[in-house]
Amino acid sequence: MSYKIPMGPYHPGLEEPYKLDMICEGETVLDAKLHIGFNFRGIEHLAETRNHIQVIALMERVCGICSFIHTLTLCRAMEGVAGVTAPPRAQYIRVIMAELERLHSHVLWAGIAAKLMGFKTMFMTCFEIREKIMDILAAISGNRVNYSMNRIGGVNRDINDPQAILKMVEALELEMAHTVIPIFTTSKTARSRCAGIGVLTTEKAISCGVVGPVARASGLPQDLRKDAPYAAYAELDFDVPVQPAGDVTARLLVRALEIMESCKILRQALAKLPPGEIHTEGEKFAFITGTSTARVEAPRGEVMYSVSWKEGSRNPARVHVRTPTYAVMPAIRWMVKGARLADAPLIQASIDPCYSCTDR
Repeated sequence: MSYKIPMGPYHPGLEEPYKLDMICEGETVLDAKLHIGFNFRGIEHLAETRNHIQVIALMERVCGICSFIHTLTLCRAMEGVAGVTAPPRAQYIRVIMAELERLHSHVLWAGIAAKLMGFKTMFMTCFEIREKIMDILAAISGNRVNYSMNRIGGVNRDINDPQAILKMVEALELEMAHTVIPIFTTSKTARSRCAGIGVLTTEKAISCGVVGPVARASGLPQDLRKDAPYAAYAELDFDVPVQPAGDVTARLLVRALEIMESCKILRQALAKLPPGEIHTEGEKFAFITGTSTARVEAPRGEVMYSVSWKEGSRNPARVHVRTPTYAVMPAIRWMVKGARLADAPLIQASIDPCYSCTDR
């Protein structure tokens, strides 16, 4: 006899508003239905009431973890309708901040995943490392979150001591290589809870249109930093980690390997940081009538912004955002099918969902 188990809209394994109705038979999940839209923040509508400076502060608050990525994508889209290009030093600073934010996101996710496994020692280890990353971000921007770094045509703050930041990055890389990755890859707790759980095949990943680490963990080598380079990524050497298994272990490994690649990118970007200005001169920009889009590889996958403007207007006519969680969420249904009910919280957490930026 089958029965329905609702997970959410608020659940101890996910303190954000979404609901997963699971049809179960015994302890096995037969099917699931996803519900979103419990919150409406009206951010895209509010963007139409803000000028080109105010809208950056607004869109930085779409997501607390990926605040830099959102303003980077927005500014790149607005630079398209203003005909502005950020100087080379600003492009490198954007890469450095983006990769530090990727490190922060992945280490935070690793800690939450460890907590859901019941692996509390690993949870505390990850959050200790997270504090060190936030110290680096605070050293650059003055803020632990919402860094206020991006502006049209560049960045607001310079990196005055790259060597000091490089030392912190190298210490972080050493800790990840010697502690976090070996434990996650060899621990019996991690392997028993993650291996073969929540499988998303390559074919299903393609049909669902998933992005980011979820796609790469299902064997799809897609990453905008390589496929459509922006900022200074075309000048840096790094690999795109791919795993074919499509289970929770694969999603964990992809993020762990991406942490090491981000450290590699940071070392290069800090060493090659060119001299010069960090933004274009002037505060006034001549926006043309038209629409510009920009795509950036966020920690969770592709973020896309579309900005429409009417010449002579102070405010954008339209700002539309597509977040990676919105693209990945439908795949949860296929991940939990056939899984044990007790594994459902860990499976849905394995996509690293952000429902605050989905329910805008």
